[in-house]
Amino acid sequence: MIEMDAVPLVLVVEDEPVNLATLVENLETEGYRTASAQNGQAAWDLIEAAPESFDAILLDRVMPDMDGIEVLRRVKAHPAMAFTPVIMQTALSADADVAEGLRAGAFYYLTKPFAAETMLAIVAAAAKDHRLHRDLQRQARQTTRTLAWLRRAEFAFRTPGEARDIATLVAHAAPEPDRVVLGLIELMLNAIEHGNLGISYEEKTRLIAEDGLLEEIERRLAAPETGSRQAVLTVERTASAIWFGIADEGSGFDWADYLEMQPRRAFHTHGRGIAMARMISFDTVEYRGRGNEVWASVGS
Repeated sequence: MIEMDAVPLVLVVEDEPVNLATLVENLETEGYRTASAQNGQAAWDLIEAAPESFDAILLDRVMPDMDGIEVLRRVKAHPAMAFTPVIMQTALSADADVAEGLRAGAFYYLTKPFAAETMLAIVAAAAKDHRLHRDLQRQARQTTRTLAWLRRAEFAFRTPGEARDIATLVAHAAPEPDRVVLGLIELMLNAIEHGNLGISYEEKTRLIAEDGLLEEIERRLAAPETGSRQAVLTVERTASAIWFGIADEGSGFDWADYLEMQPRRAFHTHGRGIAMARMISFDTVEYRGRGNEVWASVGS
């Protein structure tokens, strides 16, 4: 029997009663637990009462008394909810409107009207990311703080599991391991999936939609031409900063487009990891050369 807290909890915020009932029904039919609110203030009251309870927030942008942008800003300003995924649902799909939401912290978007399948795909991606991030933070808290004395180290990794183990360990070289571990794993997974294994953005989109990403990663890890490749994480401490360098054996990519949240990708199920790492986890993120080497830093 599955424990209740093992089932993702989604907060649905929608001022139209029929739309709210439909969203809740679709989510619960898919197996999610839900909480709901019909206006921004009611939503914020629920959030304040249990800030760490929600795996995702499906948030209407245009509402009376407190609109979605204000709720979003409050969520992202709350220390316990900086990494909680907020999915903005809106009819305002112009680039300027989307960019405003992205700047406020809505890394996922749905444009009204949307199909139930589209909404469920976005919620699944957001809830999965949040569960992974929360598990990484929990592991990081349980890891020893002895790495506060580390000066320089190198780690080779090949698989996502190895990347997660290393990330939860070396994050403790930084003053805020909970924050650093999330960005670190995003950059390390990018080095594996897109770098060493050569999974393109378009391929990942299709594989996520088909629920075949993990299987394809395993297939390429077992393939002679890609499975032997390794990535290397270098950790260096200077007088003023801690640097994390990640290099892979791939052909590189056009990284400049991924350092910022882009409106055209706001509606996709992935493609926000590098920007999130830059915005939330690190003080600087710098790609070098053809894009198969990245250095990120935090103050020491």
